[in-house]
Amino acid sequence: MSWWEFWKPKAERLDFIRDFLEINAQPITGIRSIDQLNFTVIDTETSGLDPAKDSILSFGGVKIFERKIQIQSSVEWYPTAKNSGGKTAPIHGLVGIQDQIPLEDFLKKLLPYLANSILVGHHVGFDLELLEKELKPFGIERLPNAVLDTGNLAIRLEHGPHADRSRINLESYSLDALCARYGIETDDRHTAAGDAFLTAQLLLKLLKKCHAKGIQDFKNLMKNY
Repeated sequence: MSWWEFWKPKAERLDFIRDFLEINAQPITGIRSIDQLNFTVIDTETSGLDPAKDSILSFGGVKIFERKIQIQSSVEWYPTAKNSGGKTAPIHGLVGIQDQIPLEDFLKKLLPYLANSILVGHHVGFDLELLEKELKPFGIERLPNAVLDTGNLAIRLEHGPHADRSRINLESYSLDALCARYGIETDDRHTAAGDAFLTAQLLLKLLKKCHAKGIQDFKNLMKNY
């Protein structure tokens, strides 16, 4: 028996990966208006801040379409984690988590949820790195979705597309700081679903600012990404 026969995932695992990749194979056309874009806003709470060593304790998400938050699409899932939340428990309080689901079952829920949408988050690179670490054994090293970071978008809109970040106080672009600046109440902070919902509200505020600046389609929205 070759090493491949020993390692390769079961057929049913390959099916959900294949379905996801097929759905995402068609690129978004640059002229599609922002009003017609599907956004999936995501957030994770984790066992620590090192993607190489730490695990996802909870995943939260909510969708936006036609510049409206789709409340019924909100989810919060708790994948079985290799690490406990001891180091970060004072922030998110996730200790002795109930309703955990096996990692493979979590990924089978996750991929259809993310499919055919722009992934949005605040400092979203960290969340994606952790998700991609879990997906790598199943054959996905990098999610194919377009990605939008609300922190980067806010800097672009407030300072211009060629802003010198060394001259910007980046602390003023934390999620808390931006919510305060844009008049968003920070209820349910430091839960994955709560932070995803806050980020979704922030995105709507930023998209309104995009419209005022003449940024109205996918190509121009993603110009600096």
